[in-house]
Amino acid sequence: MNISEYMQEVGRQAREASREIAKADTGLKNKALLATAEALDAAREQLALANEKDLENGRANGLESALLDRLALTPKVIDTMIEGLRQVATLPDPVGEITDMNYRPSGIQIGKMRVPLGVIGIIYESRPNVTVEAASLCLKSGNAVVLRGGSEAIHSNQAIAECLAEGLKAAGLPESTVQVIKTTDRAAVGELITMPDFVDVIVPRGGKGLIERISREASVPVIKHLDGICHVYIDAQADLEKAVNIAVNAKTHRYGTCNTMETLLISEQVAAEVLPTLAEAYGEKGVELRGCDKTRALLPNAVAATEEDWSTEYLAPILSIKVVAGIDEAITHINRYGSHHTDAIVTESYTLSRRFLAEVDSSSVMVNASTRFADGFEYGLGAEIGISTDKIHARGPVGLDGLTSQKYVVLGDGHIRQ
Repeated sequence: MNISEYMQEVGRQAREASREIAKADTGLKNKALLATAEALDAAREQLALANEKDLENGRANGLESALLDRLALTPKVIDTMIEGLRQVATLPDPVGEITDMNYRPSGIQIGKMRVPLGVIGIIYESRPNVTVEAASLCLKSGNAVVLRGGSEAIHSNQAIAECLAEGLKAAGLPESTVQVIKTTDRAAVGELITMPDFVDVIVPRGGKGLIERISREASVPVIKHLDGICHVYIDAQADLEKAVNIAVNAKTHRYGTCNTMETLLISEQVAAEVLPTLAEAYGEKGVELRGCDKTRALLPNAVAATEEDWSTEYLAPILSIKVVAGIDEAITHINRYGSHHTDAIVTESYTLSRRFLAEVDSSSVMVNASTRFADGFEYGLGAEIGISTDKIHARGPVGLDGLTSQKYVVLGDGHIRQ
């Protein structure tokens, strides 16, 4: 296979399909989603056989148990994919929505219409269920999509691709609306991210190394986040019961997610009162604590935190703790060491909460809530394609609206400019 020629053809087909899916009505798109759900349900045996090939290869190649677990298409995972498709079909269609209509002094009306981005390239690792999630969101938002999954899931992804093609065909939409790359050659990624004539945006989903490479080498705009270095700041005016519950949940609800707290900041005015309680709760969960000098004075068993700890995403039961003078130091620390993902303050002060919301430079900023809420489903988006910490186009959880753009529309009745 000539990778360059193959990817150019994939790109051409995607561009052609994007024009058709952009003008498809909501009913057709929903029909394709529901037909895909039925195709997945009918293909359970084929999906299981394809997935077993990937699992066998993974075991033979020494893939870690956690990655094998993410790779497995269990009956429950298939059920979740089917339910996900049905849920996306119930979501409001953003395409064609016109907002902000107003009359100008000239008599014309100006507004904004929501439109698809065009062709979206998605590069991801391990989990084959992402193939369905990503395809469904792109389809509902009127975009064509090119999906490049991890080589470890090639057989599973191709089996899922057949179901997606069947769903699109049932709705009379181009099967090339969703294309899953058929080669495991990494050169395909290099081609995909450098085809601006055919691809409008790239969404990488995976580890920091993958995302850094895509961001560095792409000549197509990228929607991304690199790290999830999230903070909770417990203010001197916090309700300490709330503070303990939020700080424990933000760290221990799940360790391996990008919205998990990695650094806890505590006002020196309440540190002596709340830190022992928190340390006990974290100890019960097996969380290793790494603290500044003031923290270790209160918690002698804590490991001394290094400069590197403040900018580390652990994705593990490890937590950095820093005692700060107050909100000014907390905000300065977050804006210096954070990854612009999600940060929270616990306080009963309206004034300080407003300051925190205004001054913390992150895609999600919270008051008296766990950082674990930074999620498309929790935000009412129905689902998400990922989290963006960029400032242009989409920021925070990216749902259907984030996969569209807006264009100005002008309504007149023979108006001419004087």
